[in-house]
Amino acid sequence: MEKLTGLDASFLYLETGTQHLHVCALLLLDPAEGDYSFGAFKDELARRLPLVPQLRRRLYEVPFHLDHPVWVADKDFDLDYHVRRVGIPAPAGHTELAELIGDIAGRPLDRERPLWEMTVVEGLADGTIAVVCKYHHAAVDGIAATSLMMHLCDLTPGADTEVPPDEWQPERSPGEARLFAEAALRFPAKIGMLAMVPKTLGMVAGFADRRRKNQSGMALPFSAPRTPFNRTITPHRAVAFTDTDIAAIKEIKSAFGVKVNDVVLTIVAGVLRSYLLAHGELPDRSLMASVPVSVHDSTRHTKGINKVSALFARLGTDIEDPAQRLREVAEANRDAKEEHDLVGSDFLQDWSKYAPPNTFQLGARMYSALRLAEKHPVVHNLVVSNVPGPPAPLYFLGVPVAGMYPFGPVFHGAGLTVTVLSTHNALNFGFIACKESVPDIADLADAVPAVVTELLTAARTIG
Repeated sequence: MEKLTGLDASFLYLETGTQHLHVCALLLLDPAEGDYSFGAFKDELARRLPLVPQLRRRLYEVPFHLDHPVWVADKDFDLDYHVRRVGIPAPAGHTELAELIGDIAGRPLDRERPLWEMTVVEGLADGTIAVVCKYHHAAVDGIAATSLMMHLCDLTPGADTEVPPDEWQPERSPGEARLFAEAALRFPAKIGMLAMVPKTLGMVAGFADRRRKNQSGMALPFSAPRTPFNRTITPHRAVAFTDTDIAAIKEIKSAFGVKVNDVVLTIVAGVLRSYLLAHGELPDRSLMASVPVSVHDSTRHTKGINKVSALFARLGTDIEDPAQRLREVAEANRDAKEEHDLVGSDFLQDWSKYAPPNTFQLGARMYSALRLAEKHPVVHNLVVSNVPGPPAPLYFLGVPVAGMYPFGPVFHGAGLTVTVLSTHNALNFGFIACKESVPDIADLADAVPAVVTELLTAARTIG
């Protein structure tokens, strides 16, 4: 039995009937270069379960929500429940597959079972096999999800990955009396929250002093312009996906002397600018993105899954010239990163461990029910997450992975998320949104090639 950290548990507390806090991923397998059968797929997954014990544990809530839930090895674990096989009517292409993924992403996970599922999709017109993975954010972040996937894949075809003996043992359901007693013993530690108050006030004072001295920093929350996707969300999801050659991204990066993340944000900015212009909804001010930042390598916290912070970044959507937009995005990112580092990698985790479950859950439900996202200034317009992926080709059951596309959660007030995953040969874009807010989400994915071409053309004119 293992208690969730406050940050991991917060993804449970903030979940509502319309705000699903799971993450999804699409894997496209190419059986033309390897053998595939659903039975072999499932058997191999079962064989590798000792490598990923988190797939066989479920949540147990503490009575009266006095403390964060606990993970327990599920005595009723059944792989058949988590791995499903569906056919898709022919002729089915990426459009039909995206519709199916949106439907899967729009359904919450069952908290009475381990918080994941895989849907194997057969019958695509191009002969590929699609695997749609869904994990709750309480159980994975971007780095953890990539690590989990690496345990289920190989770097060479036909590899016989060694798996340790399966010594997994289910646990008895923890009694409510035990959970209550342990929560009561930990309750006095909540007073530690008081120590965070002066630290936070000092940080705010430091930011104010920087602004008085005209030192730049990250974009300020609640200062973003409103767009069609900055409103209360429904449970329905729409997704789209595409990719671009990683060599083009590296050429742009080198020519401008910036980072890959700067190029990623500039591409997203160009896509949003094109989309909003086409709809007559482009604000005069720049859109702002919340950008998750992994702190796995810098945090002092050793427990928990989610080790992440966030910064707010201006996207330069108000700038027409793509080269100028990239330069200003890169400069803004440097300023934001500098100020983010002043906050420290542990600030979010330090605060979240004191999160009162009942208060958070009630607040999330009221925020949704009262549609408060539409009644205050926009915190940020969307989430843009850049996740490092595998640097080499991957094989599942000897079958090449032809594509990997991630899809993060969307939130009330920010109903669009763009997640980008880099591999050895491609930069893969996953777009997910509230379906009612962005009904034509495929237009976002379709705009990526033209935006990349603009930046590549600008890169080749330098010098």
